[in-house]
Amino acid sequence: MSQVRIFNETDELYRTAAERIAHLSQLAVAREGRFALLLAGGNTPRRLYALLASPIYSIHIDWANTHLFWGDERAVPLSDPKSNYRMVSETLLSRVAVPWQNIRRIEGELPPEKAAERYEEELRQFFGLRGLAQPEGYATRFDLALLGLGADGHAASLFPGSPALQETARLVVAVPEADPPRVTLTLPAFNACAEVLFLAAGAAKAPALAAVLEGPPDLVPPAGRVRPEQGEVLWLVDRAAAALLQQRSHSNE
Repeated sequence: MSQVRIFNETDELYRTAAERIAHLSQLAVAREGRFALLLAGGNTPRRLYALLASPIYSIHIDWANTHLFWGDERAVPLSDPKSNYRMVSETLLSRVAVPWQNIRRIEGELPPEKAAERYEEELRQFFGLRGLAQPEGYATRFDLALLGLGADGHAASLFPGSPALQETARLVVAVPEADPPRVTLTLPAFNACAEVLFLAAGAAKAPALAAVLEGPPDLVPPAGRVRPEQGEVLWLVDRAAAALLQQRSHSNE
């Protein structure tokens, strides 16, 4: 199931996202005793992470029982400004009390194949998966995945034409053709999430958003292939990103 909400003000978009995360965290901790949150990198979620770290939202999240994961990472050292972990650390981790053992990052400083292998193992251990079994049920999947939308329609490091899009068994793979090379979760991992929250802001995202939501099914960009079979997809977008949408059935703010 997919829902699109369009906002006149970008600030309201980020506030709605923060409220949604706080709400889902409370539900997950009450149900399972933990909240498994998959984080996005890039520039779009910076303001969201800053909001989550602010007192108005952070008090509503049980950080002690929150487990943080990353949807993708660049093969760069932690000190590199391009590091997704570094961005999250600066905007969120340094300001909230998440236990260090609950921070489960992709080791971007390792060779991508090795980093992917180690992260795959970590995910399977956390969720109690064996062999090539995929996550099923609330106890063995992410409660929420945050994703941005690339101008070319990519999500995480799943780029148009990438071999990673064809992966059907592994949860994590290397993307050596990217510059710099990357490590990303796969469609099987994202499509096993309980909920996926996409953020898209700015006119540069308008063509990709229209292609994902209203384009021909046989030409759908990678972001449009994130469709959890037993979960939901919520798009929070601003008016500029939604400018090329033709259907007006999307809910508005």
